Formats: sequence, structure tokens, C-alpha cells
Amino acid sequence: MKIPRFLLTAGASGSGKTLVTCGILQAFKNRGLDVVSFKCGPDYIDPMFHAKVIGTKSANLDTFFTNEETTRYLLTENAKDADIAVMEGVMGYYDGVGGIATKASAYDLAKVTDTPAVLLINCKGMSVSILPYVQGFVKYQKDSHIEGVLLNQMSPMLYPRVKKLIEEELHVPVYGYVPRVEECRLESRHLGLVLPDEVVELKEKLNRLAEVLEKTVDLDGLLKLGNSALDLKVQTPDFLKQVEKKKTEKAVRIGVAKDEAFCFLYKDNLELLEKMGGKICYFSPLHDAHLPANLDGLLLCGGYPELFGKELEKGESIRQEIKKVLEQGLPVLAECGGFMYLHDTFEDMQGKVCRGVGQIPGKAYKTPRLSRFGYIQVTSKERKLFGKTIDSCPAHEFHYFDSENCGTDCFAAKPESSRGWDCLHATDTMLAGFPHFYYYGNPELPMAFLDRCRTYRQQKKVVSTEL
Repeated sequence: MKIPRFLLTAGASGSGKTLVTCGILQAFKNRGLDVVSFKCGPDYIDPMFHAKVIGTKSANLDTFFTNEETTRYLLTENAKDADIAVMEGVMGYYDGVGGIATKASAYDLAKVTDTPAVLLINCKGMSVSILPYVQGFVKYQKDSHIEGVLLNQMSPMLYPRVKKLIEEELHVPVYGYVPRVEECRLESRHLGLVLPDEVVELKEKLNRLAEVLEKTVDLDGLLKLGNSALDLKVQTPDFLKQVEKKKTEKAVRIGVAKDEAFCFLYKDNLELLEKMGGKICYFSPLHDAHLPANLDGLLLCGGYPELFGKELEKGESIRQEIKKVLEQGLPVLAECGGFMYLHDTFEDMQGKVCRGVGQIPGKAYKTPRLSRFGYIQVTSKERKLFGKTIDSCPAHEFHYFDSENCGTDCFAAKPESSRGWDCLHATDTMLAGFPHFYYYGNPELPMAFLDRCRTYRQQKKVVSTEL
């Protein structure tokens, strides 16, 4: 399949990848192009910024979560018929699993998808030293896939001379420069960038940046580079072929928490639930008084409940409703912030104690640093999740909060490490804890969840008939 594409990467976090990616997306969008975007790795927030620009949801591509075939499938599924696909890298280009491998790095994604990469260089405080910096990245791996550079925070006066040096001495194309655009900075907080809806006049700022990039970046050259990407050979994963055969079954209604407090949702997770026979019914624990009617399951994702603790506490009716249906056996999958919300109490950012749903005994509390961070392999000690035998599932954790009751039904093993810890509350109807799951990593997990939802619906029918 022909997918015009390139990957924007950098030598380290904090190099300006997200801002520059959004500026390029906006410039392409302003030209009338049909643009799709991807974030390398498990990040939730950067794709939200992409989505604000392109007007549709951005997706993740993560080679820790998915094998090579599935990664290419997800790329083509999300990018088919687009004029250009732009991928944003993660951390430094070669930084992968465990801090000691290139697995799951931006480089790994470029290799798996055979995508040309453009290295964004933070040039602040450098001139000629940029050359050995570029040379090191290009030559570190023989198949580096780096086919150009883009110079960030570069002086307009210095740019022509540095471009000439790089192209004449290293024979690496330079696709322009990004001057310092002070009014377009993006602020951060404890889990990364602030959410795009919180940035004042974000659209105006990105349009101003796009206007600058039209003058300083070789956008035509980037489009040509994207069109030079080789066709991809793609196969549909076998499990999806089996899912297609089950589409005759009535869809199960899954209540999905979605608002300012619960916003960490993977686009591909929700779409996979729908492919497997789920009907997504959004609701807001922050703003709604009641759950959607006739639910067969509940998904409480991560986000920022700690920023809205007292507001969530005031939603007493929906908290009591959630507790009631969970006690009646409604299946629930709760991750990180959603898990915190299920506690008796949880602390907000100021350390104030707020009432939660009360389904998980104990308190979730704020810590001064990242409690656990990075990729993990999660294995049920009983080898069962939602009553089904399931192998280990790839997941990740990233949180400044902890719990008096994290759960002990599963074990989280750090890849490329001897570290690990107990985690998660796992019963026939619940999986709740700090880990975030990407469903394509082990499709048996969402399948088991939906099967349990179908069982719950059938049990409801039996009880209703008896009454």
C-alpha cells in the first residue's frame, strides 16, 4: 500500500518535537492537504495536540505494544487515502525499552514501517558543532533512516552558512529552520504538556507558527520526502479475521468515561472494542448525574482526576450509581486515574482528601515524584482475566500518585530489567489498577472483557424474566 509518510524525531526530549510537528501539520492543513498524524510510543497528550490541528483523532504507533505486522496494519488503517502521514518521535531517536535498547524507540518505528526520518536539532548554543551531532545520529546505525535534518531555534542569519556546511560535508539534506517563536511555546505540568483545550488561543498560535514555517521550512521538500517512502506490504492480523465472523451478535453497551478529568483514551482501543462488538456510550463523571442507560460494561480511563477532586466528589449521585452497578456485577476496566476514582478516597493536587466511588478500599495519595514509569509486562497470577485464560499483556505506567491498595492479583515485570511489582485488582468482573493497556498488544484482554459484558447482559435478562 502506498502511504506517503515521514517521521519527525530529535536527539532528546524537550527539543520541540510536538510544537514543530503541530506547526507542520497546520501548514499542510492550510494548504488543503488531507493529513493524518501519529505519535510514537504510549503518550496520550501529544496526539491531542495533533488532533486539534488536523480535526480528527491522532493515533499511536508503538512497537513495544504491537508486533511488526500489526504496527504496519495500524499505520495503513489510519492513514489510507491521506495525502501525507506525519509521525512524531518519542524521547531521543534511539531511546527505547529499559533505557538500554532501541526496541520501541522512534528509530525502531522508522525501521519497522520503512519510514524516512527527519532529525530536529535544538541548535541553541551551537553552530559548527551541529555537524558532528548530525553525523553521530546518522552513522550510529547503518540503517538509521535519517534522510534529512531540520534546525530548531536557529538564527536566520546563521542558517544559510550552517545549511551549506551540513549539505556539503555530510551530504544530508537540510529542510529548513525554525526560528524562536516566543508566543508559541507550550507549557507543561506533572504528566507532560497541559491539555490543548487549556492553551489560550491555541489555534491562532499554531496558525501563526504555520505562517512562519511556510517561510522557513521546505514543506515541498518534506512532502517529496514523504512521497519517496516505499510501499508497505500489509496483512490484516489473524484475530481481526475471526472478529469479523462474530459481527452478527448484538453489540454490548460500554460506558466510557470521557471529560476533562478522564481523557487518556487510545483511538485504536475504542475502535477495536467496536470491531469486537462493543457500542461506545460516553459519559462524564464530572458533569453528568447519571450513567447511560442499559450498560453492559464500564471503562474508566486515566486522566487528571487529581485536578478535579472536589468537583468529582460533588457528583455524589453518579458515584453512588457506579458503586451500585459494580456491586451488581457490571464488568469494569479501570486504569490509573479511573482506578484512583474507584477508591474510598483520593487526594487532589493540593493533598486534600476527596471522596471517590468506594469500590476499592483505601486511599490513593499524591507522591513527590513519579511512582512508577515506563513499559511493563502484566501477568495474572491465576492466568485469568475476566474469567478467561490470558497470557501476559504489554502495558505502561506513568503516575505521580500511589495507592494504599494497588492490588496483588497480577505481576508487572519491567522489560530489560529484574525489577517488578504486584499490581491490579483482577476478578471475573473487574480489572483495576495503575497500568494502561493497549488492546492490540494482547487482543485476548478486550475480547475477555466484552465476553464478560455479554454474560452480564444475559444474566440481567434472566433476572428480569424471573421478576
